Amino acid sequence: MSAPASAQDQDHSKVNGSIKVEDGGRAGDLDTVNGSIRVGENASAGDAETVNGSIKVYDGARVGGLSTVNGSIRVGRQVAIGDDVGTVNGGIFIDHGGNVSGGIETVNGAIGLVDTDVAEGIETVNGDLTVGIGSHVHGGIRYEKPDHQWISFKQRNPRVVIAQDARVDGPLVFEHEVSLYVHESATIGPVTGAEAVRYSGARAPGGD
Repeated sequence: MSAPASAQDQDHSKVNGSIKVEDGGRAGDLDTVNGSIRVGENASAGDAETVNGSIKVYDGARVGGLSTVNGSIRVGRQVAIGDDVGTVNGGIFIDHGGNVSGGIETVNGAIGLVDTDVAEGIETVNGDLTVGIGSHVHGGIRYEKPDHQWISFKQRNPRVVIAQDARVDGPLVFEHEVSLYVHESATIGPVTGAEAVRYSGARAPGGD
């Protein structure tokens, strides 16, 4: 899917410095190397990419893909994301009513979704995953096998929670050990490489 911003919207590109789109504003692609990116409430923008910095998208915004290497991505309520969401070293959180037209991918970072629709699945290596209440992941979940460095230093297995009324279509594939908890009201596809522990109530077992 193309970015929601029109061809007339101005791109913003920097090497050092943050980029901000004001509430209700419009912009094209947003690109920086050393700096954060902020997209305000009800604003629209194209793809947002940084290397060393976080990305925050506020309620009601419409954006293209979101990508950072070293930094987190936090998305507010009722946000439409027109492409993939990805980090290398950093967590991803998408709040109520999120709609991701692509997939979600991390290497080292937790992923949290609340009432969010993901069109093309989730891929990760390390880090916890919560497919929160009412979320729908259409393309399955895959945990890739970590490299030897991670095996040497990991403290515990990643914790994967499929919460109340959540749904995961497609396979759940785990190439290394995880702790998988699935709410009794959730629906999931076939599981490979892990044993799903069913639970009831508002909180999954095994949390801090």
